[in-house]
Amino acid sequence: QVQLVESGGGLVQPGGSLTLSCKASGFNFSAEAMSWVRQAPGKGIEWVTSINPAGDRPGYPPFAKDRFFISRDNAKNMLYLQMNNLKPEDTAVYFCKKWSSVERGPGTQVTVSL
Repeated sequence: QVQLVESGGGLVQPGGSLTLSCKASGFNFSAEAMSWVRQAPGKGIEWVTSINPAGDRPGYPPFAKDRFFISRDNAKNMLYLQMNNLKPEDTAVYFCKKWSSVERGPGTQVTVSL
């Protein structure tokens, strides 16, 4: 079955950086567009970024553009999210998921605070 396991979260100061990773298994990873989404405390799921199967066409909402960068390694079934210039409002649980499905992993907590 589909398994998605996120890692790399933690506590970081405003302006800092983190790189999240997602290990995928149970499906043909290289054939699937993938996404990162997040959920802040008390809020709904928010789209963070997506990338096509080949890994050469990412997409970002305005808040993530020029700060967040998605990438993938199809040989390793890995998805990554590099986050720069983090802000307190980026505090959330971050999840990876297939673009075509609502199913996601357990998530990794990112906390941006002094």
